[in-house]
Amino acid sequence: MFYQTSYATSGKSAAMGAIIAVIHKKHEDATETVLASLKTPTIRKVEAYGIASSVTIQIEKNLKPLQTRRLNAPIVIGYAFQKITEQDAPQPLNLTGSTAVFDGRTFPTQQNSRDVDVFAKKLEGNKEERAKAFVAEVEGDYAFAIANSDRLIAARDPLGVRPLYYGENKTLFVLASEKKALWNIGIKDAHSFPPGHTALVNEQHVKFTMAKRLACSKPQETTMNTAAEKLQPLIERAVEKRLEGLNEAAVAFSGGLDSSIIAFLSEKSQANVELIHVSLKDQTETEQAKTVADELRLPIHVHIYTEDDVAKTLPLVLYIIEEADPVKASIGIPIYWTTEQAAKIKLNVMLAGQGSDELFAGYKRYVDDYVKEGAGKSQEAICKDILTLHENNFERDSKICKFHGIEMRLPFAAYEIADFALKLPVELKIQPSTDTLRKLVLRKVAHNLGLSKAIVERPKKAVQYATGVSSALRKLAKRKHLTLEEYTRNAFQNTPKR
Repeated sequence: MFYQTSYATSGKSAAMGAIIAVIHKKHEDATETVLASLKTPTIRKVEAYGIASSVTIQIEKNLKPLQTRRLNAPIVIGYAFQKITEQDAPQPLNLTGSTAVFDGRTFPTQQNSRDVDVFAKKLEGNKEERAKAFVAEVEGDYAFAIANSDRLIAARDPLGVRPLYYGENKTLFVLASEKKALWNIGIKDAHSFPPGHTALVNEQHVKFTMAKRLACSKPQETTMNTAAEKLQPLIERAVEKRLEGLNEAAVAFSGGLDSSIIAFLSEKSQANVELIHVSLKDQTETEQAKTVADELRLPIHVHIYTEDDVAKTLPLVLYIIEEADPVKASIGIPIYWTTEQAAKIKLNVMLAGQGSDELFAGYKRYVDDYVKEGAGKSQEAICKDILTLHENNFERDSKICKFHGIEMRLPFAAYEIADFALKLPVELKIQPSTDTLRKLVLRKVAHNLGLSKAIVERPKKAVQYATGVSSALRKLAKRKHLTLEEYTRNAFQNTPKR
């Protein structure tokens, strides 16, 4: 029998939340495990919770009415819901012969578009085959899980923009949007679900199948002008698709090349776009960001922080990103502040430039490899970083955004752009010289768009250094007579328990 509360899901879409999916290997009821995991998502405001077997759905405003519910099924899925657009609604949703949770967005998205409608239509028929086809054919940032009577099907977008983890023990196989959901039920090893793959899980085994994935290949010879001419419309379309249907949006803004390109192209959309810049005091990049914002004729919100703010923010950021990595923390803190400010001015969607530095060789280490060991070594490092963007960047940033109820959209993480960048010769990104500007082809695009010489030729400075956060963390650690790694590890051990 199919049961559902007054929260209707038919014809709606859910953009952001937390997925949990469990299969009990001994064919016992998995409801309690799912309910226990639904208590863990690091989200400030959950607007509804839902659980489902393959035939039964129940959705409530809070967890209490669900606590006594038992679905009597070995396969149970759940969802903690955050609303971003007016079309978004709680889940799970009903498919023919099964139920599903879909955490994500398909592009282009329009004011009246319904991502779950796209998803449900694509999943008609053989669910396993249609899940692979969805990943291969549909552009978007998403993770999903489908509960059938005898198997669980799951998938993640080709670049892994939306987090998804999996783990198992002797009795359970679990999928979740956060590692904590696995840790809290005794599964300590949480693995990142491979992007662009589907998984078919039953009580005996799990089988991953690649549906669409980036791959390293031999660079294709081309000229700088030709590459820039081909890259420009890809970036323009990616920004347009991620703003389509929105009335307003934020842009995480440093005033550097990546965020300036996104801001410039965003200004051409129908959405009211506002720039958000965060930094510690006395950083030169802040005045540069204001100057570029004036040049782009876009409103900018500037927020200045202190070393005390860094110390206070660090434990919460580590709790959200679920690891004691000092580099990820130094990047995560500015992202936390940016999304916090976006939430305060009620901008639910934020565009950001993550991925560009890997795609177009923005880091100095790529130049060092080129100078010391040649183009091949640099190309190898770039490719490795692109293929691990989901673990090193996107999972961290997406979880921070979710905490504040912000949907992160990344134009440079469009599959077409990433695939194009992987095939470019390294010589179009950097030169074998210590004073090369880096990201050369992207600078050519910025020039062709008409951005000023000051923007086009502005040297790259990573966010943790540009904001002063990395320096502040080192000072804080030194005052405690600790290494940065020790200071970060201690902060992680004292993260808030929620």
